[in-house]
Amino acid sequence: MTILSQNTSDHNSRRAFDRLITTFGNWQAVAEASVEEVAQAIRHGGLAQVKAPRIKKILDQISAQRGSLDLMFLQELPLAEAKAWLQGLPGVGPKTASCVLLFSLGKPVLPVDTHIYRVAKRLGLIDSRASAERAHEILGAMVPAEDVYQFHIHMIEHGRRVCKALAPRCHQCVLLQVCPAGQMLLGTTLEHKVKA
Repeated sequence: MTILSQNTSDHNSRRAFDRLITTFGNWQAVAEASVEEVAQAIRHGGLAQVKAPRIKKILDQISAQRGSLDLMFLQELPLAEAKAWLQGLPGVGPKTASCVLLFSLGKPVLPVDTHIYRVAKRLGLIDSRASAERAHEILGAMVPAEDVYQFHIHMIEHGRRVCKALAPRCHQCVLLQVCPAGQMLLGTTLEHKVKA
């Protein structure tokens, strides 16, 4: 699912995933299908001609290395080792590996998507020049393991509804008092906000 979410909306990636499962039923059938068949099934997700070969390569590599398409062995590995193994797959970076570990395996790893990255930069949690990979390291160390899932969900929701990329709604933001970017954008400071 995470590969399908790259460079598209949640709605489109969900449609592509649903169509993939409806068409093939399981990952083994996807692995046995042609690239063209996979591309046809996921076309609603965008970049199907890029994502289909990537999905096939990932499934082929997992099968070749593990003998099956089961990733449960990652449960037994130390977190850093499991993440490194996933990132060794074609097209899998920190976000995709973190999503698999958090959502599929229940590991406390923080995926940093575009919303979390933007909100964290605006709040000053990470330097504005920090790479996405560095953001994973910094935020992952900052958020307690028991809070990772909720932090991830709430930051994405905040980024979608309030701290939007092009038209942030700083005047509605509950974090304005601690947000340097929002204060600068509104031409206010913490002192002015408290008086208002």
